[in-house]
Amino acid sequence: MIARMYQVKRNFQSEFIPVRGLQYHVQVWGQPAPGKVPLVMVHGWMDVAASYQFVVDALNADHYVIAPDWRGFGKTLVPDVDHFWFPDYLADLDFLLDHYAQGQAVYLVGHSMGGNVAMMYAGVRPERVRRLINLEGFGMPRTVPAQAPGRYARWMDELQALRRGSRAMRSYDSLDSVAERLMKNNPRLSADKAQWLAGHWAQESASGQWHIMGHPAHKITNAQLYHVEEVQEIFRRITAPVLSVEASENSMDQWWKGTYKLDEFHERIQAVPQLETAHIANAGHMLHHDQPEQLAALMERFIGI
Repeated sequence: MIARMYQVKRNFQSEFIPVRGLQYHVQVWGQPAPGKVPLVMVHGWMDVAASYQFVVDALNADHYVIAPDWRGFGKTLVPDVDHFWFPDYLADLDFLLDHYAQGQAVYLVGHSMGGNVAMMYAGVRPERVRRLINLEGFGMPRTVPAQAPGRYARWMDELQALRRGSRAMRSYDSLDSVAERLMKNNPRLSADKAQWLAGHWAQESASGQWHIMGHPAHKITNAQLYHVEEVQEIFRRITAPVLSVEASENSMDQWWKGTYKLDEFHERIQAVPQLETAHIANAGHMLHHDQPEQLAALMERFIGI
C-alpha cells in the first residue's frame, strides 16, 4: 500500500524534558501567551502524542497544545524495566505541568488510558485542572479481593515470559505494513492518515525492520486490583467541569465480553460533580482519528473558545 501522505496543517516542535529521571518527549503546537490556557492532551495505551495531530489541525483557535509521549511509548525511552505502574503516569503529568504550566490551571484532554489518568489526576490535583475532556476513558472492570492471589501469580508469570522474550513487540518489514496494521486496527482510519501516523508509531531499525515504539512491558498485567470505590472517591474530588465523550460504536462489549459494560461506566461517572456527556457519530474508540472535526468543535465549545 502506497498512499498519499496526510498533509499537516499545524507543525509541532519536539522537546525533551527531564521528568523523574527520564527524558520525556513532548510535542508542542503553538506558543504560550498571556491569557492563553495550555491545552494538555494525553494519549492512550499503545499510542503516541502524534495521534492528536488530526484534532489539532481541526481546531479553529490558535491554542498552545502540549502532548507528551507517556513513559515507554513513542520517543520517551525508559531504562531496562519489566513492568509499569499506573501511579507513575499521575506523577509524570504533575512534573510536566510544573514545567509547562507552573501556577496555572490547564485544559486537560485524555484518550482511553490517558482519559483514566486525566480523571484520576483531576481528583488528586483539582486546583491544576480548569476543564477536563475524557475521551473514552472508561476505567477497568470491578475486582474483588478474592482475585488478588491469582492476579499476583499472573503478573509474575508474565514477567517470566517477558524475560524469555515471548512477549516482544511485533516488527514489520516496511512502513506500508505498519500503516496497514493501523488500518486493520481501525477500519475507519483513512490511508493518508495511516501512512503519516505509521512514521510516528513505529521506528526503523538498522536491519530495515520497523518496530512499534512501545515497550513490551506495557503488556504486563497490573499486579494490583482495580478498586472502583477508590476511583469514585477521587472522582468526587474533581472540581473542574468534565466533558465525557463517547464514540457511536460501543467498544466495551468487544473488550470485556460482558464483564464490564457501558451502563456500569455511566453509573460510576455520576460521582463527578459537574458532568456533561457528548457523543461522536460514525466513530469508534479512536474517535480522534475518525472524526477530528467533530471532536475539535466539541472541545472548543466546551472550553469556551
